[in-house]
Amino acid sequence: MDGGGAMKPRPQRHLPSSLRDAEVTPPALTPTTPEQLHVMSTNIRCDRSVDGGTRPGDPDHWPERRPLLIELLARERPDLLGVQEALQGQLSALDEALPGHRRLGFGREGGSRGEHAVILYDPERFEVIAWDQFWLSDTPKVIGSVTWGHTVTRIVVRADLRDRITGRELTLLNTHLDHESETARQRAAQLLADLVANNSRPTILTGDFNAAARASRAYSSLVTDGPMLDSWDSAHERLTPAWGTFTDYLPPIADGERIDWILTTPDLTALQAAIVTAGTDVRAHSDHAAVQALLELH
Repeated sequence: MDGGGAMKPRPQRHLPSSLRDAEVTPPALTPTTPEQLHVMSTNIRCDRSVDGGTRPGDPDHWPERRPLLIELLARERPDLLGVQEALQGQLSALDEALPGHRRLGFGREGGSRGEHAVILYDPERFEVIAWDQFWLSDTPKVIGSVTWGHTVTRIVVRADLRDRITGRELTLLNTHLDHESETARQRAAQLLADLVANNSRPTILTGDFNAAARASRAYSSLVTDGPMLDSWDSAHERLTPAWGTFTDYLPPIADGERIDWILTTPDLTALQAAIVTAGTDVRAHSDHAAVQALLELH
C-alpha cells in the first residue's frame, strides 16, 4: 500500500517499436501478483567495435548484439535490472529496450568514462529514497581508486528504494568484481557482506562476481558464511537448467560455473529463478547469460 491507498496494478509490457511486429519468445518469468518483484542481472559485454576490436560477423560485434539485448530486455521487462560492463555508447540500448525505466550510476572512471554498472528501475513501481556509487578499494569515495592488488577499477552502485505497491523499502546493490585478483574479490565480497549485515532494509545484490557459486571465497563470504541467500538455490522453482553463466558465445554448459548471481537477504523469498542463454544455434546478446529471479517480500 502507498499511503493507505488502493493497490496499483502492474504496468503492461510495451515493446520498442522495432519489435512490435516481430515474433518474440515468451518471457521466462511472468509475475502473477502485483507484489512480486522481477529482478534481472546481465553483463552485456563492452563494445569493442569502436576501436576495431571486432568486425561484422564476429560473435562479439556489438552492433549485431545490440538488437538481441534490446529484444531480451523488452521481452522480460524486469522491475529491477543490474547491468555490468556497459560503456557510455551502449546505454542507449538499455533506454530503448526499457523506455519507462530510469538509470542510476556513472562510469567507473568518473562521469561517462569507463564501464558502467548501472541500475535500471521502473519508476511506476519504485521511488528512489537515495542512491550512491562507490569504489571497491580502501578509499571508496575516491573515483577510480584501486588498492587491493587489482589493476582494473571496480565499483558498486547502491539504490535505496520504496516499493509503491507494498510500501516496503529495500536496497539494491549492483557490482562487477575483479577478474584477476582473488584478494580483490575476497576483499570486495567481505565489504559487501558487512554492508548488507549492517543494512536494516531487505537487500538484493546483483552482479558478475567472476567467482564460482559454491566454490569460491567470495561466495563463502557472501552466502555460505555470510548474510545472503543465493536465489538460484533458494528458489521454489527453477525454470531452466543450471547453465554456466559465462558462455563466451559457445553453446551453454549444463551445471557449468555460475559466476553471475542474484543474492538476497532472508526476508526476501525467491519464487522462481532462470538463466537465459541464447541456445545452441542462435547469436547471443553477450558472452554472459542473463540471470533472473522472481522475488517476494515477507
